[in-house]
Amino acid sequence: MLLYNVTFIVEEASASEWLDWMQQVHIPKALATGAFTSNQLLRVVDSPNEGITFCSQYTAEHMGDYLTFKEFQEPALDEELNVRFKDRFVSFRSLMEYIA
Repeated sequence: MLLYNVTFIVEEASASEWLDWMQQVHIPKALATGAFTSNQLLRVVDSPNEGITFCSQYTAEHMGDYLTFKEFQEPALDEELNVRFKDRFVSFRSLMEYIA
């Protein structure tokens, strides 16, 4: 099982709008692809960064589900996010495998 983590650092003035949009639009669309079995959205409490740091974590059962998402669904979701919140956030991604 895999955990796909996307960390976002969002400018403070846009954080509320970004959070609402993620919960109402982006995350439901990502889950609707069928690639993931669950999602958690977290706020980093002790972030050293300016702005507000959030982590959106998705669980995938199989590498193939994740790879299909990365190739076919994620580019359109990223484009929508980048257009809506242009120059108001940065993000980075990591893929982890559950050990225990």
